[in-house]
Amino acid sequence: MKSTLEALNWRYATKQFDPNRTLTGEQLHLLKESLRLAPSSFGLQPWHFVIVENQQLKEQLVGASWGQTQVREASHVFVICRKMDITVEDVDAFVADTAAARGQSVEELQGFRGVMVNFIQRMSHEQKIDWMSRQIYIALSSLMTVAAYEGIDACPMEGILPDQYSKILDLDQLGIVPILACPVGFRSDADKYAGAPKVRHTESAVFTSMA
Repeated sequence: MKSTLEALNWRYATKQFDPNRTLTGEQLHLLKESLRLAPSSFGLQPWHFVIVENQQLKEQLVGASWGQTQVREASHVFVICRKMDITVEDVDAFVADTAAARGQSVEELQGFRGVMVNFIQRMSHEQKIDWMSRQIYIALSSLMTVAAYEGIDACPMEGILPDQYSKILDLDQLGIVPILACPVGFRSDADKYAGAPKVRHTESAVFTSMA
């Protein structure tokens, strides 16, 4: 098992996947849990995740990904989406889930509900879209970190055509909007970037200590 630092240094944005290797059921479950358990503002989870394993669909997604073949070669493609909107009904559903999970009554959570309702009602639709889209990156970070620790390769891709992804995967029917894709699987021995040194700023360049 890798140490945390070993895993973070091992990880890179995989350019070539081995198409002959696929995730086990347990590995896929771990990645799904990394997303399901990811933190979000208020815990509202304004997202949905589509997992593409079907090879024909993956082939179609290449053209909608500016020709990036990782979506064809990877074991699975996670399409990370936001909801079309966040509403009071979403807040009420979350409050009900919270009450059930924690053995409380919905009435006990009305103060918390009020804070969340006020938060979303203060935003314009455009601001809500921006807020939901930023939450997506929290979930992506969780997915990538867990994948690295488990020895699973990943390649986060903003370079997709959302309208085409929506059409190919019929995402409008699910009421969600694709923000990015993240193919996952196992690197190919032919990927020249696998052994390339990681290029990052030094610690002193990115940290300021205020002890």
